[in-house]
Amino acid sequence: MAEAPPKPEPPAATELLALIRSVADELKLPPQRLRALCLDTSFDRELGLDSLSRMELFARIEKHFGVRLPERLLAEAETPRDLLRAILACASGKARAQVKELVVPFAEAAAQPAPETAQTLIEVLAWHVKQHPDRTHILLLQDDLPAEPISYGELAAQAKRFARGLQDLGVEPGDTVALMLPTGKEYFFAFFGLLLAGAIPVPIYPPARLSQLEDHLLRHSKILNNCQAKLLVTVPEAKPVARLLKAQVPSLTQVITPEKLTRASGDPDPIPRSSQDIALLQYTSGSTGMPKGVILTHFNLLSNIRAMGKAVQADSRDVFVSWLPLYHDMGLIGAWLGSLYYGARLAVMSPLAFLAQPLRWLLAIQRHRATLTAAPNFAYELCLKRLAEEELKGLDLSSLRAMFNGAEPVSPATLERFAARFAPYGLKPEALMPVYGLAENSVGLTFPPLGRPPRVDRIDREVFCRTGKAIPAHALTCALRFVSCGRPLPGHEVRIVDEQGRELPERVEGRLEFRGPSSTQGYYRNPQATAALFDGDWLISGDRAYLADGEVYLTGREKDIVIHAGRNLYPQEIEEAVGRIAGIRAGCVAAFGSPDPQTGTERLIVVAETRETDPKAREKLIQAIQQQVFSLTGSAPDEVRLAPPGTVLKTSSGKIRRSACKEFYERGLLGRPLPLWRQALHLLAAAVRPQLRRRLRQIQALSFAAWAWSMAGAIGALGWLGVLVLPTLERRWRFASWAARFLARVTGISLRAEGLDHLPAAERPCIYVSNHASYLDGAAVLALIPRRFGFVAKREFTSQFIAGTFLKRIGCEFVERSSEHSVQDAKRLMQAAKRGRSLWFFPEGTFTRRPGLLPFRLGAFMTAAEAGLPVVPVTIRGTRQILRADSWFPRPGAISLIVSPPIFPQAVARELENPSSFQIAVRLRELARQAILSRLGEPDLAEEPSPLLRT
Repeated sequence: MAEAPPKPEPPAATELLALIRSVADELKLPPQRLRALCLDTSFDRELGLDSLSRMELFARIEKHFGVRLPERLLAEAETPRDLLRAILACASGKARAQVKELVVPFAEAAAQPAPETAQTLIEVLAWHVKQHPDRTHILLLQDDLPAEPISYGELAAQAKRFARGLQDLGVEPGDTVALMLPTGKEYFFAFFGLLLAGAIPVPIYPPARLSQLEDHLLRHSKILNNCQAKLLVTVPEAKPVARLLKAQVPSLTQVITPEKLTRASGDPDPIPRSSQDIALLQYTSGSTGMPKGVILTHFNLLSNIRAMGKAVQADSRDVFVSWLPLYHDMGLIGAWLGSLYYGARLAVMSPLAFLAQPLRWLLAIQRHRATLTAAPNFAYELCLKRLAEEELKGLDLSSLRAMFNGAEPVSPATLERFAARFAPYGLKPEALMPVYGLAENSVGLTFPPLGRPPRVDRIDREVFCRTGKAIPAHALTCALRFVSCGRPLPGHEVRIVDEQGRELPERVEGRLEFRGPSSTQGYYRNPQATAALFDGDWLISGDRAYLADGEVYLTGREKDIVIHAGRNLYPQEIEEAVGRIAGIRAGCVAAFGSPDPQTGTERLIVVAETRETDPKAREKLIQAIQQQVFSLTGSAPDEVRLAPPGTVLKTSSGKIRRSACKEFYERGLLGRPLPLWRQALHLLAAAVRPQLRRRLRQIQALSFAAWAWSMAGAIGALGWLGVLVLPTLERRWRFASWAARFLARVTGISLRAEGLDHLPAAERPCIYVSNHASYLDGAAVLALIPRRFGFVAKREFTSQFIAGTFLKRIGCEFVERSSEHSVQDAKRLMQAAKRGRSLWFFPEGTFTRRPGLLPFRLGAFMTAAEAGLPVVPVTIRGTRQILRADSWFPRPGAISLIVSPPIFPQAVARELENPSSFQIAVRLRELARQAILSRLGEPDLAEEPSPLLRT
């Protein structure tokens, strides 16, 4: 009996395959891979399409066929046939209309307080449950269904059930439990259930597709072994893999589902928790090698949340819309736990919902009148590329106060184009906030000032590449552009250091280090990586940057991590895995990232050496590499380049020189047959040039420091002797002023003064007040202010022979800091001022290495108020960059003094009702500090906790 002919495929099949070919052509997939393209071709194994490539394909399918594909299909579709079924299942091939109407917005007349005394996340939740248990905390957004609310009371009640279930399974305080769940209510309940049970949550990302579940779990066995996970809470589909996984992870007792945990009844046993207990482990490395689990305590997390909240003025009236994955620190801590702390509403959707339909993100911002949202740079590019003007009709983004851009390098072009594209839809340019953070500091480290548009620095490309100095470029050509990620969060510090760990001045590139209350104590059960993380009490970020006006400009990474679609990929892992493929030369594989200006992310490039020349065999090797990399990282390489032996560049010790390979790739020289002498020259130049530049910078820095100190010693000795022997105060003052100017001249430090016309007449006394940034401040004032006055200095100097003698001979006034003598000293200074003596105060009282203006003490202003003398604010800039606190290594630089108009106590008194001297002094202090701060270009540290008070 003859077989029935196969049923013909519908016309849509041909159109679908044509769309797939068009996407594959743009991805530059090898033509051989598409010859056998059919409805049963595997997207993963045969085409190697990652999530972003699938997303582009979905967008074209929806546009071509006029359908709306369900978001789950982005993760579940294995072949074109799966997509075809979904296309045909859509009602008559017509698109479902986007629901754009506004829901009733969340609004409060006044902000509610936050749990400022809470020491743990558990106490934060308990505080909210006590204050408003029925208040909606989370809105789960799923497709176009009505949002599912979760109140604080429900979160706490369900978390208790989870905690009871965990304790029934033998989970004890301090046990680690891995959490591998997609975005959903079970994730929130399970996370807090773990905390209530005293366990340590270990978030790990779920597989992109359930068909990859087995490989995905086995890839994570090293993480589970490193944290010694006792349980894995995950989806039901993982149960069949449990036995295999437990064989590889001895500590793992069970693989359980949320549903099983909710069967428990009764309250959990109370577990006392403190601020120093571990709140979670955030793993940052890949699946091979030694995983790095960042230890984050409750104190770390709450410190970071409070600092970020202060920077953006967060409160209970905020609404945060997020699609960020909850296993990622920006989604978990920044979006969810930050919203939890402040009592803000979190409207959250799955990452797949955004990838499938980027418009959902923007519509959710409109519907819920979001004030805060966040995404990596690629997401903004995705919106620019994917969204047509007709889709945006009626869109309103005017409610946004902050739209954070972080987790991967921020593109200035992306910021500019996004601001221009969405300005007609109410987006304020100042809402776009490029930020910087890392898991080792919980999540956030630097934020730009609220209410300011993004700042882009245009610097001279040639000078920067040659010297590392970020000199502003005046011409539009040959300029590099870097985005400011702002200043350190309150209570946190950053610094830029050279290869020897010495702090660099502003506008010089180096290694970025940080410290603060949010900083981790190290990596879990990984002492070697922990030791490499610290430089004294500073933490090494692994990023390169420079500072300008106290703001951080990231320039690159010290290590070869590739950030691909917001995820960290580690080249050495990829190289080792690809090197194990038969036909590939082991140890001759290079993996690196190359910027893609169209997507705003990095393309993953894999270069592998092979002796294979047969085209079919080479095609199989490429497919094997694609599959191997996808299996390892969950992301296929954007390009695989097979190259002849000798192509992958190495050091003399055999290490892969990824940066040199990247340079050759981007210049089109990689694998190109070149004469041997040209190859040798290229290799020599690529190897020697950066080393020579580094050595030259080191020599220049050491030479300047040696010269500066030798001149300071010689001219200082001359100045000290002159001041000692000259008979009159006037002559001594002039000689000291000349010595200060001469020292600046011979060391190449430029001096500049502005606003000298604001100085009172020479015969009129006044009170000078200035910021204090360095030991050089006094010398700078001597050199630039053409007036004689008396410095007010601490009495400790009188016991120092050299400094004390010098200061006495130039008429310095000394004061005691202790309360026992300070009142008497204050009276003595007032009497001197009333007699017509001008005095110079540094009202901060001290200086630190950190840029910023500290609070002012009141003494100078009480003196001015009592004596009726004008206060002259003077801003000193540049001295901290030349010689910082805690360092005796000077750097070249420039010093400027800016004299502001005098402030008269009589004018202040007229503004006040029944003014007293104290009230006048307080107002004088306020006005003088504002004048200095406005010209300083550094942050205001008055309201920040002192770094010395960090726990």
